Amino acid sequence: MNRLTIVGIAVVAAVGGVAQAQCKSGMADAGWEASGSCETATIIPVAWHAPEKDIVDTAVGAGQFTILAKALKAAELIEALKGEGPFTVFAPTDEAFAKLPKGTVETLLKPENKDKLTAILTYHVVPGKVLAEKVVTLKNAGTLNGQRVDIKTKDDKVWVDGARVTATDIMASNGVIHVIDTVLMPESKNIVEVASENGSFGTLLAAAKAAGLVDTLTGQGPFTVFAPTDEAFAKLAPGTVEMLLKPENKEKLRQVLLYHVVSGRVYSDKAVELGEAATVQGQDVMIKKSREGVSINRSKVVAADVEASNGVIHVIDAVLMPQ
Repeated sequence: MNRLTIVGIAVVAAVGGVAQAQCKSGMADAGWEASGSCETATIIPVAWHAPEKDIVDTAVGAGQFTILAKALKAAELIEALKGEGPFTVFAPTDEAFAKLPKGTVETLLKPENKDKLTAILTYHVVPGKVLAEKVVTLKNAGTLNGQRVDIKTKDDKVWVDGARVTATDIMASNGVIHVIDTVLMPESKNIVEVASENGSFGTLLAAAKAAGLVDTLTGQGPFTVFAPTDEAFAKLAPGTVEMLLKPENKEKLRQVLLYHVVSGRVYSDKAVELGEAATVQGQDVMIKKSREGVSINRSKVVAADVEASNGVIHVIDAVLMPQ
């Protein structure tokens, strides 16, 4: 586990049982940096008492999360985060929200943007109570949004996606809060939009349209898609793609494409652990890790864990063919 030098102030508001630590840190097991301007000192252990207030009341009492509190109310997430939990919340301060482009917060708070706001806020919440000493050992964490945040330690600092952690382990009765200096933004584009924007999946998108699967892949999901590139389709025998795209072969094309789709959001580490996955087509694909990398049947994964709002994409170099 990394032991990071804690510098600057680590001021945690004393709200309901939350202890206050002021500018006291040298080397701590939690290993997270707290920002500030005072001189480095040695942390003095604090006797923690069981907190009485939940995450929402703790954040409100701290005074630096007023916009977050408004957003939670607009998204109707207050009761959820006052529930039993436990939850781990990466909480953006008011200053973090102020970094967003002008008008963004006001737009997100409008009733018609409730779903988008909810997606953003749930991207800041991880199920379970994950203290700092555990977080610094992780490379990523699954959020209530469904997508994962990436976790990185660099230059004695901890980053969650593009946000720096500035204070940690603010205890609440139903979880823990870690303060961040930037609002986290999940991927908002769906699988089809992500693939289209990439520019390497023209044949796959044309096939999905011919098979009548575009609406499905733009739906709620979530789905895991093993996505063959244009080069992968070009490896097929001459005339194969043209044959599959004919209207009379729609069902055959549909079966081929569904063999590339797995229900749920299955990231690469989990996929390798499983060793196989049942596709929407009905047959299983075999997943294997070797010195050469990860393979799906006989295709090689050339890019993994490409996020989409409704799933995840793993890019492969050969088209999968069901038996």
